[in-house]
Amino acid sequence: MTDEQRMQIGEVAERTGLSLRTIRHYEEVGLVVPSARTKGGFRLYTASDVDRLMVIRRMKPLDFSLEEMRDLLSITDRLASDQPPPGPERERLRERLDTYRKVAEARCETLRAQLMAAEDFAATLRRRLGARD
Repeated sequence: MTDEQRMQIGEVAERTGLSLRTIRHYEEVGLVVPSARTKGGFRLYTASDVDRLMVIRRMKPLDFSLEEMRDLLSITDRLASDQPPPGPERERLRERLDTYRKVAEARCETLRAQLMAAEDFAATLRRRLGARD
């Protein structure tokens, strides 16, 4: 891969909506590793690295821990590997991935319920303000 196909951290931050500090933190905790560094030591990322950061970004509002993020990324890395695991291990990984899917869906449902309650509250306030005019 050529350097033109790699991005510095600023461009990655722009593409992902994550701060430089957050990207560096995810590197420190082992969730993402820059694909390379320039001679000057600047981090270089690929489109795959950006995709990985987007997975992390999407897990964060669903309150997944760093350990869970690391585990899920490990599962997806192993399943997408050039040398996929043999049948029984692949099936176990797929089951674990499905567990994460179910947890994510349940947490989304909880967030939807919270949003509905918040919207109902805001509508109540609007009605009360309207009643005074």
